[in-house]
Amino acid sequence: MIAAGGTGGHLYPALATAEALRDRLPRLDLHFVGTVGGYERQLVAQYGIPLSEYSEVRAGPLHGRSWPRKCWSALLLGVGTLQALALLVRRRPRVLLLTGGWMGLPVALAAWLLRVPSVIYLPDIEPGLAIRALAPLTRRVAVNVAESAAFFPKRHCTVVGYPLRKAFTTADRAAGIARFGLSAERQTLLVFGGSLGARSLNRALLPILPALMDDGWQVLHITGVGNWEETLAEIGDASYGNYQIFPYLEDIGLAIAAADLIVSRAGASVLAEYPYYAAPSILVPLARSWRYQQVNANYLFQRGAAVVLPEEDLTAGLLPMMRDLSSEGGEALVRMRERAAALAERDGAGRLAGELLELAS
Repeated sequence: MIAAGGTGGHLYPALATAEALRDRLPRLDLHFVGTVGGYERQLVAQYGIPLSEYSEVRAGPLHGRSWPRKCWSALLLGVGTLQALALLVRRRPRVLLLTGGWMGLPVALAAWLLRVPSVIYLPDIEPGLAIRALAPLTRRVAVNVAESAAFFPKRHCTVVGYPLRKAFTTADRAAGIARFGLSAERQTLLVFGGSLGARSLNRALLPILPALMDDGWQVLHITGVGNWEETLAEIGDASYGNYQIFPYLEDIGLAIAAADLIVSRAGASVLAEYPYYAAPSILVPLARSWRYQQVNANYLFQRGAAVVLPEEDLTAGLLPMMRDLSSEGGEALVRMRERAAALAERDGAGRLAGELLELAS
């Protein structure tokens, strides 16, 4: 059984691991649990992994919410735990995988009460409050990088890397250039704010597009579905010959593979996806969130694979930083690409699947 939901950072590792499990055991009884009303149902269906069953439980966030909202979330978590208990009694899974987020708490509680062994996977460097709450209920903690083990001194930790989806790992630069009709004479900039988009990135990019075109860049811009209409309205009648805009890209791997530089948030996926394609990046951590994005960004920065641009400096600093990185023949970008490549992991999904099967047996 896999319980995951909330954001792409929780869902994509779960989907990649489900794919690896299915490859190893084609007849595996695989059950996925999401949240009531969550967008994960649509994403799981689009991804097309054969499931024995898809179920939903109720849950709600506690961190950073008002007291009325916290009380409501606590009620939802109680209802969700009863739903999860009924689900686990009926399905009797051999092992449970959790990937963080408050939706995992009801399922983790039910598994703990019924003595179903569980593994929690931490995609980020530092665990947020949800994973800290879930860890005591689990048998093992699987982490992306060795530095994360320090946050779980009394738990059994294993380093597995980041599970990447098969569709992501089969992309390459030539295929990305062909997919988007890019010019071999220009450098490619990819700008996106993660699975939900980032309004501040969109607003910082649009005013500097003419300068980027003059500097020889071509731009792939993913606005996020929620920011699509607003961004189109801001562009208006303006036209740029080397600029492509999308609300969302299912084949994001091709865009990353084709990019010479990426400007994005610093969610967990950047720790694996950018190194996998040796992609240099300017990371803009989400300022109002738990500090995990800042920690992720610092991890790549300290290893020379990225630079960090604070959100408050984004509007004024993005174009000068890009020009600085691409000066002197782009030597800085070449160094960043080499250092990103040195961090690449190749089989996180297989290793996490192996941990689950070992615990199940």
